[in-house]
Amino acid sequence: MIISRTPLRLSFFGGGTDYPVWYRDNPGAVISASINKYSFISARYLPPFFDYKHRIRYYQNEEVNSIDQIKHPSVRECAKLLGIDKGLEIVHTADLPARSGLGSSSAFTVGMLNALSSLQSKMIAKRELAVKAINIEQNIIGEHVGSQDQVASAFGGFNFIRFNRRQEIEVDPIIIPEHRLIELQDHLLLCFTGFARTASDIAKRQIELTEKKHNELNEMNSITQNAFDILVDEKEPIANFGKLLSDQWNVKKTMTDKISNRKINDIYDAGIEGGAIGGKLLGAGSGGFMLFFVKPELHEKVKAHIGEKLFVPFRFDYTGSKIIYHSHEGY
Repeated sequence: MIISRTPLRLSFFGGGTDYPVWYRDNPGAVISASINKYSFISARYLPPFFDYKHRIRYYQNEEVNSIDQIKHPSVRECAKLLGIDKGLEIVHTADLPARSGLGSSSAFTVGMLNALSSLQSKMIAKRELAVKAINIEQNIIGEHVGSQDQVASAFGGFNFIRFNRRQEIEVDPIIIPEHRLIELQDHLLLCFTGFARTASDIAKRQIELTEKKHNELNEMNSITQNAFDILVDEKEPIANFGKLLSDQWNVKKTMTDKISNRKINDIYDAGIEGGAIGGKLLGAGSGGFMLFFVKPELHEKVKAHIGEKLFVPFRFDYTGSKIIYHSHEGY
């Protein structure tokens, strides 16, 4: 049996500039951090004693006799890409819900590729893991997703990720003093809005409007660069990083009318009124998690203003997708 552990992620800045339809002709950049909330995939070769060949467990249960019959697109296409021909048992669990703006679908694909490769006794480098996951999601399955989530899940860490016209992806760890990194993390407050959504549906509309949104996407690039400059300049108060989250959110909301709604706006407004320096909805939009930037001593006040929502404590993850259990079985 193999068990992979793959981190979810926070996307601070630049979401939308990581769609190929944009960075094929324009530069793109994001600042993201993987966090210590994970997607777990266990994989083993299924003993040949059942009425089916493959058993897949996620929020649904599948028992089928061929790879092509597997309904879950990531499981099916990862197995096909890697040429799996033996019977499989796959089980997925996660620390946080899917469709919540934390890159869970890409974490699933990255973790699946990592687990199945290890099952075949093959090591796979982080960059190859990210590139294969991007290819599966964007080109094989045809999901309307960007390219940042797969990179964040595969590499882990706190990164400045750049996308260029040559379809190359540069991953630069953001190196700042430990005290500043701790200060940054201590200011972050993660709030679940209480409703989920399907990112691909929202992203599809954003992709369709890309040609009409050059000014907004260029502004996002500028905000991302400004945020990076603030992080690496110790003379800059860390609060200025937080203020830019709201600037990013205000631009993001103009991309399509599906990104925000009254309920999301109410949660954001309550957080700001409670004392948050800045904030934004994570992921494609319309639900999931909202991230606030708040002085540590004001966390409880902001929570009280927002009301009965779930707040999730976390820290950054620096391992990326990792095999945490490996045992060969004789099937």
